Amino acid sequence: MTTLARSTTAFDPEKDGLTRDALTVLQPGFPGTTAPDWLLRRLGEGLASVGLFGRNIASPDQLAALTAQLRAERDDVLVAIDEEGGDVTRLEVGTGSSFPGNNALGAVDDVELTKEVARELGRRLAACGVNFNWAPSADVNSNPANPVIGVRSFGADPDLVARHTAAYVTGLQSAGVAACTKHFPGHGDTAVDSHHTLPRIDAEAVVLRDRELTPFRAAIAAGTRAVMTAHILVPTLDPDRPATLSHRILTDVLRGELGYDGLIVTDGMEMRAIAATYGIERGSVLALAAGADAICVGGGLSDDETVRRLRDALVTAVRSGDLPEERLTDAAERVRALARWTASAGGRGSGTQASSVATTLGDVGLRAARRALRLTRAEDFTPLTEPPYVAALTPVANIAVGDETPWGLAAELTRLIPGTQTGTFSDEHAGATALKAAGGRRIVAVVRDEHRHPWMSAALDTLLSSRPDTVVVEMGLPQATPRGALHIATHGAARVCGRAAAEVIAGR
Repeated sequence: MTTLARSTTAFDPEKDGLTRDALTVLQPGFPGTTAPDWLLRRLGEGLASVGLFGRNIASPDQLAALTAQLRAERDDVLVAIDEEGGDVTRLEVGTGSSFPGNNALGAVDDVELTKEVARELGRRLAACGVNFNWAPSADVNSNPANPVIGVRSFGADPDLVARHTAAYVTGLQSAGVAACTKHFPGHGDTAVDSHHTLPRIDAEAVVLRDRELTPFRAAIAAGTRAVMTAHILVPTLDPDRPATLSHRILTDVLRGELGYDGLIVTDGMEMRAIAATYGIERGSVLALAAGADAICVGGGLSDDETVRRLRDALVTAVRSGDLPEERLTDAAERVRALARWTASAGGRGSGTQASSVATTLGDVGLRAARRALRLTRAEDFTPLTEPPYVAALTPVANIAVGDETPWGLAAELTRLIPGTQTGTFSDEHAGATALKAAGGRRIVAVVRDEHRHPWMSAALDTLLSSRPDTVVVEMGLPQATPRGALHIATHGAARVCGRAAAEVIAGR
């Protein structure tokens, strides 16, 4: 691992413009539902952005109070969040999202609906004082085995992904919230998760430009205010450095070939693809030198020590000549330019209407979720009237989605059919155990990416061989052959996707 020597020089943030610029380009996270003193102090010293995660959010009103607290210290602060809707939600981390994710919207393929969903999601963010969203995912999910993108993608067709990415950007930014299109140059054709290791895409240049880059061109044409980098190695474009650290990819391709002039944000620098290979300090210096403007860190590291380490690493790199000062100055100015845009676009709301907006939203999300359903019925299927047993065949959640957000449809089905029971199963004995737990009740088997989990497919074999009247609900990518008395593909595991499926099962 390459490391960077830590500076012992004392910095005066009030006098040192270089140090202020180094703080300006950082996007750190923090623990808790109120801002810690160290974060407020850093905002006074030059920090211009903060990142919010599920741990920071308890309710719309609490979030509005938090963003107001941040803005009392720095009025133009960029408040960023990873709110894709669908499986990846921070606003509704404890309940599941009121909006379906990208794959459901791609399945409907109505760009006006996608625009409407993004606009309503943006209104909700703005009402809570959030003005910068690390979304949408513009990744073309060309590899069905992809463990981290999947239903976060609009689909496997580049043109479909492109038109919905553009619609999402337009809708979100019409609400005054800056879009951050990700993960450049495209994370869809990977078989490993960059949270854990460094993925590699070996596609030829012509394939990359026709497939991976097509949605990013559309996002740029739609005026996306930010682009997030991917921690992936793409040897055709740069055989030596992952995209986040590659001058060829960020400056030559994104800035030069695609003509993009907005903010470039890194994916989380604490992800193992960077942290375990370059280290976060050296990685941050290399990312800025390559053309990135903002360093995202805070999903896994959320303390003042991390901010201090990165600030000092950037300042030391400038003073040693490893990072041109004009590059840091340019990056900091791009962050400030985005802050000015959010102010002019109305994207730093006071949050005073957070509760009322939150309660009025969701109708468009449920409409979209209903339209995204794909049903395969046996001729003799009739809706359930007696309380069933919901067997959730549950895989390990990837880090982007997290395991704190509930998924499935048991709660929604219980609301429609009181007395519904449920259980969670996740090993090679899942089928037999679920059969025993269900007893004489009708079984509703809920799966997520059956095609990627042999144990899950085997469990369905067991259930269907003994109980052919089992209903199967696929809440991941619908790649496996539909089976069961009724098969429902929801194209995502958001709460509204579960509700839409439960309505069909109960005949509502």
